[in-house]
Amino acid sequence: MPATAPNPAEETGFVRPYAITGGRTKANYPLELETLVSTREAAVMAVPDQIEHQLIMEECRTPRSVAEIAAALRVPLGVARVLISDAADTGLVTVHKTISGDEGAEAHLMLMERVLSGLRRL
Repeated sequence: MPATAPNPAEETGFVRPYAITGGRTKANYPLELETLVSTREAAVMAVPDQIEHQLIMEECRTPRSVAEIAAALRVPLGVARVLISDAADTGLVTVHKTISGDEGAEAHLMLMERVLSGLRRL
């Protein structure tokens, strides 16, 4: 039985994820999984050149985490980080600061001590 030729639409329907970012894998912002991103008020009327940036803006009308954006776009986390970083560089979205590592370690410790104290009082 002869092999059937693939449908041309099926051949071109898939784009490798890193082709979207031009092969770049590094973001300009420290984007953790839980980092929140929101659409800037001033950018609501902007029409981005890249469809992915438009999707990010639509998704982030209410603040969304990097993980949520990656899932909504159906792209790997690294690709989502680069796309979000690019959108932030062009002023389309705001990346909200996330406390990580040793930043705010004292505040985290104080909060944990207060929670532990409250649990002990129960």
